[in-house]
Amino acid sequence: MAAVTARYSRALADVVFEQKLDAQKVVNEVRSIEAALVESPALRHTWDNPAVQMPAKIKVLDAIIAVTKAGRITRNFIALLIERRRIRQLKEIRSQFEAEVNERLGIAEAGVVTARTLGEDERRTLESQVAKITGKRIRATYTTDKNVLGGTVVKVGSTVYDGSVRGQLQRLKQQLIEA
Repeated sequence: MAAVTARYSRALADVVFEQKLDAQKVVNEVRSIEAALVESPALRHTWDNPAVQMPAKIKVLDAIIAVTKAGRITRNFIALLIERRRIRQLKEIRSQFEAEVNERLGIAEAGVVTARTLGEDERRTLESQVAKITGKRIRATYTTDKNVLGGTVVKVGSTVYDGSVRGQLQRLKQQLIEA
């Protein structure tokens, strides 16, 4: 199934970049349609039911597109997913599409955990340091956790940069045990 979702997400990314569209806008449009699908069991049933004729499904899609003001590319992409009975995989396709867009734009998603809320200057400094390490622009999401004690824990992809006091204490403890 991963190969199928990868094929659709890559194809959408190819179209977005070939036509020089605003990739983040398309991501947001697909997200809004995904949200409508999650919130409405009736919509899921309509789009996924083989007994409902394709013109009726497209009519519902066009009504949603009119409300969300999504573009033609997004509309055609969702219509293709409905037609090919892949609408159930929209969440996975959207997620892979976002990752593909970020990769092509040189953006890395980073999760930052700190003991306290950081100010704007601290956030900019931290993001610039992580950008130097990764070689990519950073789009960070911040959370606080009192268990960190101090410092920060940054996760970029599968790599964790642990600069927390707790992490330093654990490393010190391990060194003492090994010595």
